[in-house]
Amino acid sequence: MNAALPTALYQGSVNAWECDDGGHLNVRFHLERAMIGLSLLAHALEMPRAFTRTAGATLVPLQAHVRFLSEARAGAPLAMRGGVLDFGERDGRVCLDMRHADGAPAAAFTLRVAHADTRGFRAFPWSARTRAAAKRFSCAAPAHAAPRSLDPTRTPPNASLARAYALGAERIGACLVTPDQCDAFGRLRGEHFFGRVSDSVPNLLGGWRAELAAEATARSVVATPVGAVLEARIDFRAWPRPGDLIEIYSAFVEIGEKTMRLCHWLLDPDTGRSWATIEVIALTFDAITRKMIAPSPGLRARMQAGAIPAFAD
Repeated sequence: MNAALPTALYQGSVNAWECDDGGHLNVRFHLERAMIGLSLLAHALEMPRAFTRTAGATLVPLQAHVRFLSEARAGAPLAMRGGVLDFGERDGRVCLDMRHADGAPAAAFTLRVAHADTRGFRAFPWSARTRAAAKRFSCAAPAHAAPRSLDPTRTPPNASLARAYALGAERIGACLVTPDQCDAFGRLRGEHFFGRVSDSVPNLLGGWRAELAAEATARSVVATPVGAVLEARIDFRAWPRPGDLIEIYSAFVEIGEKTMRLCHWLLDPDTGRSWATIEVIALTFDAITRKMIAPSPGLRARMQAGAIPAFAD
């Protein structure tokens, strides 16, 4: 087992209402735990009350890479530890490692964050006090946090409403940002970016899952296909506020034998600009047996024919 990261962060359990149709902790609430972990890490880094309205400085997530490693089902206790991977002049990378009670990894988050003021959210140099604390909490990422199928160093997609139209991406969701979804600074909380996609993705995957169920029926097998994300990369571009609108455009990028790669663009319909882009590796499994469901070669070929690889560029 990998050595524990240097400081204890989030600790709690999974509520039944946080579980999705797959019967496990939804991605939205994984990210909620990560945002809590980040706030506790800021405390450890000598940044008092960094996520309160009166704070002089805070941590702004720029990118998150997530490995979803094992299911967390209702009632499961979870605990997170974290540390600092590296610091630049005004930004840094941190690792948050969330585990089950038996020590098995549940999820690992690698976040690139900016040290920013709380008025214009402009990045500025770390304080000497925080740099000293970062040395105390310096760590190496556990092996299970490492990227597997997604490259966090790759340039994020050139996302805009005009380009989504041009590429023929499908509009799968639209929503309004409400005050209860926002943080102390009046900006959409980090977990709701992924939450908006989670709410909308059945509009993209419903047909796929129906065809998988039909293939199982043809083999005299009863299956209830649901999805699970194995790995994700989130690039935060701008932070919506109450009253702002979000439209989600999505596309299959690649269909593998067991997994699929999808990309989601969260866009501002007023300006056409991107709020965020999310790229995921996902699979389909049966809600009863908990076993993966692989598509037939024919179904896979039909889905790949409709993929838009450029949507990831």
